[in-house]
Parts: sequence; C-alpha cells; structure tokens
Amino acid sequence: MFDGKAGPGGRVRVKICGITNEADALAAIKADADALGFNLVRQSKRYIDIQAAAGWIDKLPKEICKVAVLVNPSWDEAFRISQLSFIDALQLHGNESPEFCRRLAEAGIRFAKALPVEDSKSLLDVPGFSTDTIILDSASGREFGGTGKVFQWNLARQFVETRPNLNVILAGGLNPENIAEAVRDVRPAGVDVSSGVEISPGRKDHRLIKAIVQAARCVER
Repeated sequence: MFDGKAGPGGRVRVKICGITNEADALAAIKADADALGFNLVRQSKRYIDIQAAAGWIDKLPKEICKVAVLVNPSWDEAFRISQLSFIDALQLHGNESPEFCRRLAEAGIRFAKALPVEDSKSLLDVPGFSTDTIILDSASGREFGGTGKVFQWNLARQFVETRPNLNVILAGGLNPENIAEAVRDVRPAGVDVSSGVEISPGRKDHRLIKAIVQAARCVER
C-alpha cells in the first residue's frame, strides 16, 4: 500500500489503523485489508507496545503491509523502528520537517507523511517530503489521527488531481456509511480507517471492518 502502486485491478487500497491485538489484526486480514497500522504514540488511546506485541505481529502474513505510526520521532527512534523485521513502513503524523523526511529517504526507509487538513489553505504550498505517499487527515488540535472527524473532501480531490505523481491516502472520519462516497468523490489510491470500525478506542468491530472493505471496493474506478 505504501509502495506507490495501485492495488490489483486498480482497486482502492484499505489500511486498518490503530490495531492493538492479534484478533483484530487477523479479522482485518480476513476481510482483505491491504495494510495494518500500529500506533506507537504513548499519548494515544490506541497505543501499542511494539516490542511486547512483536511475537504475534511477526507471525502475520508477509504480504500484509505493517505500518508503524509515529509523531515527531527522533532520528534514532524512527531508524530503530524501521529496522524491525516485522515493520514494513513508517507513517509520520506530526510536524516532521522536509529535512527529516529526506534523511529517511536517503537511508532507504519506506514511509508516508500525513498532512492535517483544516481548510483550503492547509494544502497550499505543501513542501516536498521525499515520499510519494501522502495521507490527508482531519486536523484536530493536539490529536494525531483517529479523531472520527471528516474534512472537506473537495480539498482532497483537488490535491489528488493536481498531484498525479503522488500516492494519496484519504483518512479522517471514514466509516462503512460514507466510505463509498469518499472514494467516488476523492479518487484516492487508498483509505486509512481507525475509529470508524471500532467498538471503543483500540478495539475493532470485525463486522464493521468487513463492511468498510467491501464498501470501498465496490466503487468503480
């Protein structure tokens, strides 16, 4: 999902984020999700101790992209996490600078950069972050993703249309009821879902995971 390529048949890719346990991970895989996100931010309601969970994460299918979500990590932290055998990519959700991102790219580390979207000015003069995978998410104060809030999709559509070289992933308030509309309106390469498939923060509803993957894939592209 973070390789800049479309899914089979050009289908939209689906990432289920905020995975905290093996049962939810397996349910997402069974539902045919493309990627799983693990939140390593201690202040998050979906935080997971990646070392404690290493045993079961390492046993997950190799073809599933496993993403570590970080917010303003130090270089040492980002590099250390990227070298874990069961982590395929990083997802940067903070105020990481273009210089920091360029250093990651030069080190051959696969990563995506999230951009918070609040209004039409949010996506003006976006600097280069040395990655072709950009995540557009709702801006919400001190929270970094998982807010359950939707932003104006027309802003995302404009971003997608004006930057055809980017692999744009849509996030922010997506759920089984609005995912098809979001995919039709924005035409993203992928979608990133967390709170929209939860019973409570960090605990997924397996029926909702299945429903959202099916709804996202039913849209003709």
